[in-house]
Order: sequence, then structure tokens, then C-alpha cells
Amino acid sequence: MTTDARDDLVVARIRQAIADAVARLVGEAVPDEALAAFVPPRRVFLLPRKAVMVPLGRVWRLGVFLLDRQGVLYQAGTTTRAVPPGHPGHTAASTEKRRVYRAAAQRGPFAAGETVNFHARVIDLDPGSLRIADGPLFLSEGGALVRWGPPGGHETAWPFEAYLAERIEFLRHPPEGA
Repeated sequence: MTTDARDDLVVARIRQAIADAVARLVGEAVPDEALAAFVPPRRVFLLPRKAVMVPLGRVWRLGVFLLDRQGVLYQAGTTTRAVPPGHPGHTAASTEKRRVYRAAAQRGPFAAGETVNFHARVIDLDPGSLRIADGPLFLSEGGALVRWGPPGGHETAWPFEAYLAERIEFLRHPPEGA
């Protein structure tokens, strides 16, 4: 079997695992989270507009992935909550950035306290893209692997189907205190 044919079979297994995961998560009514786009502050006809989160849909967080009901797999990006942002202070730039994200989520049409995911990237499930991918999902040695450690590292790679199954179990039965 050629490498291309083997990779096509691996991608077909990825797609089937995703479809099975969606069916299970929907069937068991596992809670999901919001997916949004962050729109930074801007001016519209000279009027200032504050940053806002625009809803894009609902997803389940599966570790380094987000998965929607249509079977689209995303590389997880940034997460915030729709809560009062607090007051700006003389703090680190990263703290202020998180405050802006919380304020934008609160201005969006999200329930108070809801988790909002943004800056997520769709993962292209094309064999050629997955062979050269530097994100969490890649093809190597005839299998689909998940990289959840440092970029480029294969030391922490797990088989995709096993990773997905474990993450679904975490969603179904969260560890105590989570």
C-alpha cells in the first residue's frame, strides 16, 4: 500500500472517530461551551466601538481540540468567561489583555459566567496538510497522533483515537473538584 493510500485510510479513521464522538456527546447531552470571534476595539464612522465577542457556535473542549456538532475539529485557542472584567489597574500587560477579553465576552450575548472559546483555528483534515502540520494533530508513521506538549515535539504524542476517547470520558465524568 502506498503512503498516500495509507494516509487516506488514516484520515478516514479520523473522520469516523470525530463522527462517533459527536454522536456520543450529543446523545449523552454532554454540556458544551461557546465559540466566538474576538472583534477588537475600533472606530466606525468616527465613533469608538469597544471590543466584543461575536458568537460562532457551540463546541466541546477536548483538551487541545474543540469539536462542534457538525464535526469540525478546531485547534483550541484562548478561553475566557463572560464575567465582569474588573477595573483596569497598574498590572502586567497580559493581565490587562485578559480583562479586555472578559469585558468583550460580557458584552457578547453570552450567559453570565459562561466559558467562551476564541482564537480557535479549524484543523484541515487533508492528508497532505496533516503530514506537515505543526499543530496538535498530525500524521506520522501511518497513524494520526496528537501533540499536546511543546510544538514540534513527538515525545508527548498520543494516538488520536485514544486521546479523543480519554477527553470524552473527562467531559462525561469530570474529576472531582473540576
